[in-house]
Amino acid sequence: MDKRRKGAGLFALLLILIASAFLLGSHVMQQKKEEKKDYGVFLNVDDSVLDQLGAYETVVIDAQYFKEKDIEMLHENGTIVYTYLNIGSIETFREYYKTYADLAIGDYENWEEEKWVDVASPDWQQFIGELVQKLDEKGVDGFFIDNCDVYYYAPKKDIFEGLTVILKNIRSLGKAVIINGGDTYVTAYQERYGSAEDIMTGVNQETVWSSIDFDTGTFHAQAEEERDYFCNYLKACKADGMEVYLLEYTTDWKMIRKIKRYCKKEGFHFYIADSLELEQ
Repeated sequence: MDKRRKGAGLFALLLILIASAFLLGSHVMQQKKEEKKDYGVFLNVDDSVLDQLGAYETVVIDAQYFKEKDIEMLHENGTIVYTYLNIGSIETFREYYKTYADLAIGDYENWEEEKWVDVASPDWQQFIGELVQKLDEKGVDGFFIDNCDVYYYAPKKDIFEGLTVILKNIRSLGKAVIINGGDTYVTAYQERYGSAEDIMTGVNQETVWSSIDFDTGTFHAQAEEERDYFCNYLKACKADGMEVYLLEYTTDWKMIRKIKRYCKKEGFHFYIADSLELEQ
């Protein structure tokens, strides 16, 4: 064989091998991307677990403990980032607790580090607005709003209107707003105005299928009546155009299978935690 033809043949073979390796690598990268988990809620983690957070399509973190560059890194990895924001209770471990402690209106059962807060207070509304702005500047994709259940604790007109003022302010940023729980308030809002689309884009509901025994710190199956109530509530939210997320607490594989089947059927997102700490 002519040496030039032989060399050309080897060169062509080399190109084919390189191209194959590139395609294989691209396929593996794409496969890894597709293998990402859908949804995770991690409220007690910091920037030391960014790699693990990147294994999810969407995560909920407490962005008060993350920097803008951390959010950017997660975005570069293709991860959507929602930040936890507690608007209906005040937590004793927050640096701003003493400043607003006088706005507390009652103890929060089973959560010793929290107290229900007067969301009708202009001072609280202004503070939450400033905190929202700081979190927004970090580049989060949306807000995971906790403790609208203050309206269940204190079902008064000024509490309803206070929550509405806060939520509409957050919603005005044009980003996702997921309300965690808050069924009493959300249902009342929908009944009054026909839709909740101007205050929220999604709902996260804890313990639809599982339940928490706070005395023993163990998890059990949810009572059927309670489960049916929440399932109906979530269907109503979906019909209102909301994205639906479930946060369950269990290690029971039979229950986990039921949750997965239910969410697949309904088109819901879910995260199953084995601890109330919501760590990785």
